Amino acid sequence: MKIRDFFDYYGVIGNPFAEEDAQNDDVFKRFCLTNSFHAAWDKVYGNPAEPATSVVFGEKGSGKTALRLQMIRMLTEYNTGHQGCRPLVIDYSDLNPFIDQFKQRFPRGRKIQKVFARYEIWDHLDAILSLAVTQLVDRILEPGQMPHPAAVDTKPLPIEKLNPHQVRDLLLLSACYDTSRSENTLTRWIKLAKNLQYVRWYSPRYPLSWEWTFGVLFTFFTAYLAWHFTKTFYTLLTPWLWSIIIGSWLPGIIKDGKRFWQAWKLKRSLRVLPHHKGTLFKILLRLQKQDFTGMPFPVSGSTDHRYAMLEKLLAVCKPLGLDGLIIIMDRVDEPYLINGSAELMKLVVWSIFDNKLLKHDRVGLKLLLPDQLLTFMERESGEFHQRARLDKQNLIRSLDWTGEALFDLTNVRLRACAAEGKTPQITDFFEESLDRKRLIDAFAKLKVPRHLFKFLYVLFARHVSEHTDTEPLWNIPATTFETALSLYLRERDAAEKHLGVV
Repeated sequence: MKIRDFFDYYGVIGNPFAEEDAQNDDVFKRFCLTNSFHAAWDKVYGNPAEPATSVVFGEKGSGKTALRLQMIRMLTEYNTGHQGCRPLVIDYSDLNPFIDQFKQRFPRGRKIQKVFARYEIWDHLDAILSLAVTQLVDRILEPGQMPHPAAVDTKPLPIEKLNPHQVRDLLLLSACYDTSRSENTLTRWIKLAKNLQYVRWYSPRYPLSWEWTFGVLFTFFTAYLAWHFTKTFYTLLTPWLWSIIIGSWLPGIIKDGKRFWQAWKLKRSLRVLPHHKGTLFKILLRLQKQDFTGMPFPVSGSTDHRYAMLEKLLAVCKPLGLDGLIIIMDRVDEPYLINGSAELMKLVVWSIFDNKLLKHDRVGLKLLLPDQLLTFMERESGEFHQRARLDKQNLIRSLDWTGEALFDLTNVRLRACAAEGKTPQITDFFEESLDRKRLIDAFAKLKVPRHLFKFLYVLFARHVSEHTDTEPLWNIPATTFETALSLYLRERDAAEKHLGVV
């Protein structure tokens, strides 16, 4: 038998159980994304108008990535209908660029455990601010051109609603955190300054200043006077004349020196971002002194300045119709430097468990974490739990699936692939002795959707391989089902034991 003929017999187009990862699952994206939710959905998703933190622990294949994709889809629908108060959604699921950049700040031979032990909460804040600011600048300069989660803009954000202080803050945020690679960083900043109508007595493209203008004019004026009164070339080489000329250049030298020092400190402190100090220096030169002095630049290993920058971001977003941030963190086990290691995941993720961030006003973190980290959390001291206050964070200790939930999920996927006029059920595929109750009991042992889909794929493949096209058997026998289930559970348990999961 051919598996295609087997599914065609029941009116099912394609194989509903071929994919195991929601990220690449076409059936999930077409149908289940808005029609099949985990029982904990409401607690995880919350209310977009009042962003709140949720912390979810789940084993591999339990549906964490599916939850992330569903949240982004539902937030997209929410933003479409709430133009004046949409949350800015940040997909913090690709840690590779940040931890790669972080590792480069340390000697090549240093052990990765010692490197990640230095990963602090301000590094997470820098990464989050970078994703948020880059998205914001994209949506101002190129609305609809760059893909961002839950961004439904059809025209540029209304930057004319920003007051002068917010314009300054947005330019400061862009200088520190805009890491787009769609074009040259300096060119992009200049374009943003032009769109924001950042008023100076000179163009942001040509960073002249009164200090250097004064130095140039004073030099020519002094040289002219010296030549005019002495008519001697050697007068221009006298030490007293050069002392006066150099003194006229000191304000410009001091100013640029301060800006270069600030650029160097920024590059050193923003450990997860790929900044170049020369570009930072050129951008800082284009800011007015009153806009620059006293600002909370993130130039030290401290959270205070990062929280100040976060407040500035929230203040800038408000008049643009973006009310609050929703940050979705997922796939923390997938970066190649972590490679599934629970210890390395803990070193990277643990610093984000700070109640000040988790309960920050108008900020909601959705942390979708592997269940291995739950064991580490339960072993932590009272100091950790006092700092994280997980009792206030909508904590879900396990993303469990009951047999009934998996049974319903299976039928949902079958209907998603059904031909017109067909309504297949999973019970249709088996002989009568395999009733609904037995299937639910068997599915409960599989625990999570990924194992369920793997098992059904193996089961169907095994069944069709045991029968010919000339003598097909359309109902799977109980013996085939029980044998395949026993073998799959044994292989799964052996694999999990080998990986240290159980």
